[in-house]
Amino acid sequence: MNRFNTLSALTLALLASGAIAASQDAEGLGKDLTPLGGEKAGSKDSAIPAWQDGGALNAGWTYGKPRAQFFKFREDKPLFTIDATNVEKYADKLSEGQHALLKTLKNYRLDVYPTRRHCSAPDFVQENTKKNTATAKIGGDGWSLAEAMVPGIPFPVPKSGIEVLWNAKMKYAGVGVTMPAQWTMLSPRASGGDWIEAKSTQSYYYPWGRKGSHKLSELPPVEYNTYFAYASPTALAGQALLVTSYTSKASDTFYYFPGQRRVRRMPSYAYDAPQIGFENQYTMDEPRVFNGTADRFDWKLVGKKEMYVAYNAFGMYDPAADRRKVVSPDGVDSKATRYELHRVWVIEATSKDGVRHVAPKRRFYVDEDSWALMAAEDYDAQGKLWKVRESFLIPVAETGSCDNPAFVQYDLASGRVLYDQATLGAGQDMMWATEPNDPRHRDDFYTPDNLRAISDR
Repeated sequence: MNRFNTLSALTLALLASGAIAASQDAEGLGKDLTPLGGEKAGSKDSAIPAWQDGGALNAGWTYGKPRAQFFKFREDKPLFTIDATNVEKYADKLSEGQHALLKTLKNYRLDVYPTRRHCSAPDFVQENTKKNTATAKIGGDGWSLAEAMVPGIPFPVPKSGIEVLWNAKMKYAGVGVTMPAQWTMLSPRASGGDWIEAKSTQSYYYPWGRKGSHKLSELPPVEYNTYFAYASPTALAGQALLVTSYTSKASDTFYYFPGQRRVRRMPSYAYDAPQIGFENQYTMDEPRVFNGTADRFDWKLVGKKEMYVAYNAFGMYDPAADRRKVVSPDGVDSKATRYELHRVWVIEATSKDGVRHVAPKRRFYVDEDSWALMAAEDYDAQGKLWKVRESFLIPVAETGSCDNPAFVQYDLASGRVLYDQATLGAGQDMMWATEPNDPRHRDDFYTPDNLRAISDR
């Protein structure tokens, strides 16, 4: 039995034994389950504490102030460190990808801190989540989200892999998040060369994220809209795109090319299509651990396990940091990260018969408290571990929930590292919004005509 199957067997054994099994009673929400569906109780050995209501941030934060300074537990010290010398001791609480990185990368290590469980959401999100135990449903195609009360977690007591995925896709992050400046960084080739460093601005808009209670079926079938525009390097500067990801069909992409001064619809720029400018190292469905439409895979719920994940990792969102000192070809500087032991849902995605994908098998790890996609592993056509992704979760003052845009991807075949989706070293912090007061948080911003107009300025 290879390591991949060993981990599957271990996870299933934990679930079957009841060691970390969740309540299957929807009435447990707010009782033995958290308002969003996590287990309130801690682990038997107390390494994972009980969930605590009330949040992890001190009052007084306003935009522009360092977020980390308002973390209630910022004086925590590491309990221990996991590296190549002791990785086997902790193997049962690591993913296969983490195990491989610890054995491969000299700078990759996990500084493990006390576990702080605090992720929640505003009252209206909690109420919608409770309603969803009787309302939410997957479409007849087996993958689309047909109904849910939003904003809210569709399936707080999930029974399938696709339900867990939709919980991750629909976790509350307000009506949108804007990154006024961010860097996408790709390390050099093994043969040498320079980093690819692309500076850009990006915004996400979640039409279903407005306060209150709304039926998803009565809204446009949109998971999110995003706008993206490059400022550098020269080869990418001026290029911009709009993507609309839907809840029931493949996404739409419109791309502006400054040399042509025109917008082109690009229906094939999705799924595993390589992103322009990154030497085939970054596909369209890799941002934020998984991105886009789920229809090309069958989604299996493997179970739950205890795992060290990057939690309360404020260092990866510091706009004043020196990004080149934080992200290196040998891993992320441990001073910028923080790992904690949490329970995660484990789901596997296998490409459907007759469907091609460069990574025909994938495994995802989803935090039980926030429903954030914390990590993933991609396997190539020969079943060999290929890519490993990790995201970095923080509590968000603006929304009262947790989010994790920043992520790192390690390509074990090429030895290259890619970092994206946050404001590390960009000089400006990202902004979450709970009201649609920004032009980027309106439907009419995400049209081809508007993309052409704002790009031609």
